[in-house]
Amino acid sequence: MIGRITGRLAEKNPPQLLVDVQGVGYEVDVPMSTFYNLPALGETVSLLTHFVVREDAQLLYGFLTAPERSTFRELVKISGVGPRTALAILSGLSVAELSQAVTLQDGARLVKVPGIGKKTAERLLLELKGKLGADIAAPAAALGDAGSDIAQALMALGYNERDANAALKALPPGVGVSEGIKLALKGLSK
Repeated sequence: MIGRITGRLAEKNPPQLLVDVQGVGYEVDVPMSTFYNLPALGETVSLLTHFVVREDAQLLYGFLTAPERSTFRELVKISGVGPRTALAILSGLSVAELSQAVTLQDGARLVKVPGIGKKTAERLLLELKGKLGADIAAPAAALGDAGSDIAQALMALGYNERDANAALKALPPGVGVSEGIKLALKGLSK
């Protein structure tokens, strides 16, 4: 398996790149999140890769970051989600946004990605639940130490993690713990 490729960036035609590695040109498909962060043509690029061998093709997918590649690998494990769909998802949402959508079970956010319908979004939410754990506390992290204290208080009061994170998302930045708990409870009671 090809795990990483480093070479000179010879061509950029979204979503495909041509990476020249000592005279051999590798065609690599990348999500737009990677594409926008590439160096200029002729410069050296290093991509983490995922190699797919099918009956009719051998395809190489590239990513600038390890979280992008691991998320891509989780996506292609899901029935009905192939590499092209996984690239579309990663092009439409960052890894953090996808993780937050899964944590909050926000199917509407996924449906906005071209090629993702309601049923596919529901399947993604179900299959990815608990698998993109690195960013589960994203709403709490946005509020700093107060966010995690507020989330813990809400869960101690009997709210589940999903409801607590949804309430945190609605809070203004820089809110204090006691004020945050009051505002979160007010929002949850609606």
